[in-house]
Amino acid sequence: MIGAQRYLDESTYAQTRLPVSLASTLIPEAYYSEDFHAIERDRVWNRSWICVGYAHQLAQVGDTIVVRVDERSIIVTRAPDGIRAFHNVCRHRGAEILSAPGCFKYFRCPYHAWGYALDGTLKGVPYFEDNETTPELLSIYDASRAKEFDKAEYGLLPVKVGVWACFVFINLDPASAPLSDQLGDLAERLTNYPLEELQLVKSVFYEIDANWKLVAENYMEYYHLPTVHPSLNLVSHLRNHYPFQGPGMYYGMTTRPLDKDPNVPIDRELRHMPRLDEEENQSARWVWLFPNVSISLLPDYMIIMALNPAGPRRTIERYDYFCHPDTIGMPNFAELIEPVYRFWDEVNIEDIRIVESVQRGLANRAYQGGRMCFRFEDTIHQFQNHVIDKMVGKC
Repeated sequence: MIGAQRYLDESTYAQTRLPVSLASTLIPEAYYSEDFHAIERDRVWNRSWICVGYAHQLAQVGDTIVVRVDERSIIVTRAPDGIRAFHNVCRHRGAEILSAPGCFKYFRCPYHAWGYALDGTLKGVPYFEDNETTPELLSIYDASRAKEFDKAEYGLLPVKVGVWACFVFINLDPASAPLSDQLGDLAERLTNYPLEELQLVKSVFYEIDANWKLVAENYMEYYHLPTVHPSLNLVSHLRNHYPFQGPGMYYGMTTRPLDKDPNVPIDRELRHMPRLDEEENQSARWVWLFPNVSISLLPDYMIIMALNPAGPRRTIERYDYFCHPDTIGMPNFAELIEPVYRFWDEVNIEDIRIVESVQRGLANRAYQGGRMCFRFEDTIHQFQNHVIDKMVGKC
């Protein structure tokens, strides 16, 4: 089998399809091949539920964000009947309608001023408010004389949208399974966490010279903690990890208990989220939701890491910190949270260094894949097999 076609064939992945105790890692080309990346863009990123933002960004009618999935720009907005998403493409000549977020009464293409309602319907060609022009110009712009032209057929092209807790997802595949299939039982298992109430307090962006899958796989295993994160390992120790797994396309683990160390500010006596049970108040949840987002839940804050591939060897990472309003309301909140930011920035830089090292190593053609460590890498085995399922068309 020659070229890109081998990436569509089940036999290419035979060693990764074995049980984790016997399996080898995903083929190295999956992390650097332009051909693999092109197919992956279509079969993973264009056919999965991708987390693109948060419900608080769309709180009021007209609130709108503009996001990019693969090479496609997408409008996500709160219309009067709920959250909707559309391809950011005018139905006239294909210009991008929006370039930035905002709160809008309607959308107008900057090229020829075709106007669309928040529900995507085409309302004017090009104007749809009478006070914007004179009757004489309106007669010129009147589209009713255009042959076989029906504005109802030229609304914005819709994109499937789903909401869970504070998260907003889109799926570019009109025939995709519902978001609930991808979530599995995750919503039920996290029901005590007040996700809808949490507020964004800080965002940081990182540019990583590594394939997005390496970043994801690094997050979802704790085998590397003692060597890569000696400080984190003092409070989220290797020995205190156990699986947090169920049906669905997520890969999770729990640290319990979280140990205390005066030199490691993972917990700075911030107020815990309300309604957590005894076990949750002593634990951290680490969940990767396929394909692009991690949910790190500690008793007093949440960190969301969202990935956007910028080629087979480069990833843009967004790191968002959330806290409960009760925590934010603490008089010394800013003083307590600042060391938390610094600590996780250090941890993230440690991760970036190691995944960039792996990326360089994978380019060495002598390496043809390695054996999975069954005790620590079952999550990676599941993740890689979900990638394979997408590549060969099984889901």
